[in-house]
Amino acid sequence: MVAGEAVMMSGPILDAAGMKALGAALAITVTGLASAWAEKEIGTAAIGAMAENEGLFGKGLILTVIPETIVIFGLVASLLINSA
Repeated sequence: MVAGEAVMMSGPILDAAGMKALGAALAITVTGLASAWAEKEIGTAAIGAMAENEGLFGKGLILTVIPETIVIFGLVASLLINSA
């Protein structure tokens, strides 16, 4: 290829397979970010509650783990997108 020569692309940049991959990636990314934000908020509150009363450790731990289900739903959605 000579410098200054235009590169011709044949076809669209994102075809159907590319759009499926992009949708699956977005499903994982958005749910991962939402889960991280929720865990940050819940973890901060749980640590504050445990500073007041050490008996709240179990409840704080359970409430901190619950947002992980959001990522599992994103994984299921991305697998469904890819299998279609």
